[in-house]
Amino acid sequence: MNMYRDVSAATRVTTIGAGPIGGGWAAHFLARGYDVTAHIHDMAERDALMAVIDTAWTSLAALGLERGASRDRLTVTSDLKEAAQGAEFIQESAPERLDLKQALYATLGEIAPENVVIASSTSGLTMTEIAADCATPARCVIGHPFNPPYLLPLVEIVGGERTASEAVAWAAAFYETAGKAPLVMKKEVPGFVATRLQEALWREALHMVANGEATPEDIDIALKNGPAPRMAVQGQCMAFHVACGEGGMATNLDQFGPALKWPWTRLEAPELTQELRDRMVEGCDAMARGRHFTDMAAERDRRIVAVLNALRDTA
Repeated sequence: MNMYRDVSAATRVTTIGAGPIGGGWAAHFLARGYDVTAHIHDMAERDALMAVIDTAWTSLAALGLERGASRDRLTVTSDLKEAAQGAEFIQESAPERLDLKQALYATLGEIAPENVVIASSTSGLTMTEIAADCATPARCVIGHPFNPPYLLPLVEIVGGERTASEAVAWAAAFYETAGKAPLVMKKEVPGFVATRLQEALWREALHMVANGEATPEDIDIALKNGPAPRMAVQGQCMAFHVACGEGGMATNLDQFGPALKWPWTRLEAPELTQELRDRMVEGCDAMARGRHFTDMAAERDRRIVAVLNALRDTA
């Protein structure tokens, strides 16, 4: 028998972390009508947490808030035991340090109610590593969002070697109920699915800059006006399937398969020399044109909202 409560009955979420991911998760759950307890390491971080939530709220309101959604349903605490004891789900977004996360899960494993799933937002660690010292690893899963987590629906879910399949299934169902697009992975792999794909694109971009083949601005122009709009409605696999007409992916592979051997991509990362580092920094600074990152993030969010609303209107 599944020890976890019905996902639709969960109304109280605890988030851990005051940064863009932890704060973004808190904003998302508040917008979906949950009571949220946000744990931060020190109450001095409260203003930073609230700044993330306030920024997110503008976009969340534009997308449409669920009934009962309110920032007044937020409780902020630096007492981990207090935060964990009232939770019906825990989303952990602590700094990406293995030793820190292992110590945190050792504590959470003892103090969180036994029927509560604990999910980590980690983008590179595995749950097998994270829960190494946890006394209750069966309920610990990866719940990796895409940034910003209050806007982009993807959550990649995978357990560790000692995670129960019931916990993975519960997390997937809960995320879906909470308005996310869960992707349950088949096995643990560093970087999960989306980050590995993004990393391949990032390596190739760095190669082109390092070799003087393109600037950061060239790369972003190519992406924004080429693959990006199409990827909002079709992933890479379906884009190639549809592009080849009636023959679909079979035609694509049969006709263009040999091109996979052409030296168009260099999957090994280039050496991050000081020169390459400086080219990237200078190129991005030039594109930013002196704008503050909060203004650029707000512009990013407005445009993502427009895309999401457009997709929803044409669904």
